[in-house]
Amino acid sequence: MTAPAAPPADAAALLDLAADLARRAAAAILAVRAAGFAIDRKADRSPVTEADRIAEALIVEGLRAATPDIPVVAEEEVEAGTAPSPDAAARFWLVDPLDGTREFAAGRDAFTVNIGLVAERRAVLGAVAIPATGELFGGILGTGAWKEEAGGPRRPIAVRSPPPAGLTVMASRHYADDPRLPRFLAGRRVAQVEHVGSALKFCRIAEGAADLYPRFGPTSEWDTAAPQAVLEAAGGTVRLLEGTGGPLLYGKPRWENPGFVCTGADAEAAAAR
Repeated sequence: MTAPAAPPADAAALLDLAADLARRAAAAILAVRAAGFAIDRKADRSPVTEADRIAEALIVEGLRAATPDIPVVAEEEVEAGTAPSPDAAARFWLVDPLDGTREFAAGRDAFTVNIGLVAERRAVLGAVAIPATGELFGGILGTGAWKEEAGGPRRPIAVRSPPPAGLTVMASRHYADDPRLPRFLAGRRVAQVEHVGSALKFCRIAEGAADLYPRFGPTSEWDTAAPQAVLEAAGGTVRLLEGTGGPLLYGKPRWENPGFVCTGADAEAAAAR
């Protein structure tokens, strides 16, 4: 098993940078929503909007100006074939400027801005903004996680132990009918299942509002790096569903993730099959 990467010496400053850019990107996304926007389609038929492009340009420009020595891998640049191919053993940024574009395009609020830093294949810090609610999450692996609400002060957050009434399970809205979910949950005491989009699911577990999130469908590394860092900094875990249940690592071919499961405290009990 790969040992956890130590947070970089400049982690606090890097997280502040990521958090500031996530806030600014969130404001830009809300401005696009207020003005109205068109929905285009990528080669894989997934949606993309002006908000995705504006937010990515803002974030990528800010990261490259402030940290020119750290490569930036961003979703729309990868789609365009212009993203760098950093050494997986080195550190690099992973950016999803608008995670949950389907939610955004449908007029729902479960979309996020994700800015994560990878070092030695581990997500070591991340900032996740929820534009529609003004929430901002941040975390540094091994140091702790925090939350801001609508520009208020930062407060520490941590995962919870599952309550006696049962688990609150977060699940993908897009894969709400996936037959693997009820099979996975069989035998567990489940209080409720919430179907939402984006990295919001990680964040609700990180702040102790939910307990379990199994992901069976495909994701990309920019979807998960920032929220994984927040969740693990808050005391949770992100493990692979298959094989030995090892950690979710980064720098994989085509930036593709296998299935995984996110858990709060008492992870082994919550995720045991």
